[in-house]
Amino acid sequence: MFDIHPGAGFLSRRQAVAWLAGACGLGPAAAQAGPIALMLAQAYEDGPELDLARYAVSEKYDGLRGYWDGSALWTRGGHPIRTPEGFTAGWPRQPLDGELWAGRGRFEFAVGTARTQVPDPGAWRGMRYMVFDLPAHPGTFRERHRALATVLTGDRLHAVEQATVADAAALRAKLERTVRNGGEGLMLHRWDATYRGGRSPALLKYKPEPDADAKVVGHLPGTGKYAAVMGALLVETPEGVRFRIGSGFTDDQRRQPPASGAWITYRYRGRTEAGIPRFATFLRTRPDLDG
Repeated sequence: MFDIHPGAGFLSRRQAVAWLAGACGLGPAAAQAGPIALMLAQAYEDGPELDLARYAVSEKYDGLRGYWDGSALWTRGGHPIRTPEGFTAGWPRQPLDGELWAGRGRFEFAVGTARTQVPDPGAWRGMRYMVFDLPAHPGTFRERHRALATVLTGDRLHAVEQATVADAAALRAKLERTVRNGGEGLMLHRWDATYRGGRSPALLKYKPEPDADAKVVGHLPGTGKYAAVMGALLVETPEGVRFRIGSGFTDDQRRQPPASGAWITYRYRGRTEAGIPRFATFLRTRPDLDG
């Protein structure tokens, strides 16, 4: 079994408590202590300066991020994920980081299934846990990826396939193939990186258009044909940057917009010198991040 190194940064205090609670046979409520310090990706931008030989490349699975603490599943926001009896039977006692996935183009189904308080066994039959990391393992990502083969012994567990690409042109071609086949994008993980909670340049996401998450802090009234509904959301990034998002909403979403405090994902095209996303467009809500 792997060592736990909260002081060295491999696990946050919350992760260490959760892992120990699972090892001691305590239930999810005993381990619950707020948002989990998972390793988070930055956006990849095309350029010759990145040595792609140092990175593993995999598909970005469009599901719900799930953290297995050795005895229970949690969302990134620190909420318990209730699974049907037997779904996690045989899973390892080590922490796992992965994505609860129901297939390409089925994000809403995956989130809805995982967020249901009374799990539907029929819906969960279509769910898989795509595991891409071992948060408690002290080694590099290459070593952690090799270790997955000996750790993933239960049903529904699948190690995410990792590959390398020769250059930026090959990476773009792989992205185009993935998206053409219904995928969301790619992830790049530096082979020599250790696991550290928080946003990291060692983990990159690559999509046709970059996206990011922000918290809703207000609603701005509409004008013209939107005079009676929401015109734009006022949102704030994790870095504290506030800006408006006024496009990408359906009529129903304008009538019932995401509540203040809710998290959303938006697409954008670059940033201003002040760090404000350009041409930000609403993509979807992120109930898995709500705290």
